[in-house]
Amino acid sequence: MTTPPPKLRPLPAFIFMTRWLQLPLYLGLILAQCVYVFHFWVELKDLIGAVLGNETALQHIFQAVAVPGAPVPEKLNETTIMLVVLGLIDVVMISNLLVMVIIGGYETFISRMNLDTHPDQPEWLSHVNASVLKTKLAMAIIGISSIHLLKTFINASVYDPKTLIAQTSIHAVFLLSALAISYTDRITTLTHNESH
Repeated sequence: MTTPPPKLRPLPAFIFMTRWLQLPLYLGLILAQCVYVFHFWVELKDLIGAVLGNETALQHIFQAVAVPGAPVPEKLNETTIMLVVLGLIDVVMISNLLVMVIIGGYETFISRMNLDTHPDQPEWLSHVNASVLKTKLAMAIIGISSIHLLKTFINASVYDPKTLIAQTSIHAVFLLSALAISYTDRITTLTHNESH
């Protein structure tokens, strides 16, 4: 027969209970996720409408991919479609980032979800902790940055060289940061394992 865990004293119990203050933040991120889903379907509807010849959808697509200082496209071509699709992929990657923050953050910082027996439990959630979450977030940010950098290079002719260099440098900093986070996590894990 297992003995029940000892009750926390009032002050530690109150301090531990304050973790629930983060719940509204995660609920807010769920609302942000809803906004991204709506935006995705609006863009996808316009892309399909433009392909089918809807003039209003076509004009919206041209405005969505237009770069300040560059001429607005006059017809739907491969580059325009690719820019719209890259925008859709960008929305999906940001949405994936939101899911990781919402589920991983709730599981790590608020309360267990007890998804061990659920068939749809994300593979990464079984070993999630603050370190794993940081690494996964860093990788997601690199993916998002890659999409933005690709969109910039597709329209490289209209950008100032300084802008191209700055965006490439920022992307490189994201890569180096992710490597540093992964390396630090590896050292911490190895040190922790050696101490046991």
